[in-house]
Amino acid sequence: MRRTQGATLHATVRGRVQGVGFRQFVQGHAAQLGLAGWVRNRPDGSVELMAGGDQEVIHQLIEELRSGPPAARVEELDVAWSEENGLPNPFQIRA
Repeated sequence: MRRTQGATLHATVRGRVQGVGFRQFVQGHAAQLGLAGWVRNRPDGSVELMAGGDQEVIHQLIEELRSGPPAARVEELDVAWSEENGLPNPFQIRA
């Protein structure tokens, strides 16, 4: 598999994404994929995350974010790319 150095995803997920296990869903998939980073609830009801690693692997996480766990309803997914370093590993849930 081709490696892409320094790929970092910054995403915001909107819809019914709080109180449905979305952060745990993201953490589980990110950990399974070997990604570093974090996920947290935002005061506006959205979920924000940063994930770093191989860009092709991050695209797999993005596909999972589009649906979320069974009780979630994803209405909007904003995605941005950066080269941020120093993300926590293993992937964390933040308050």
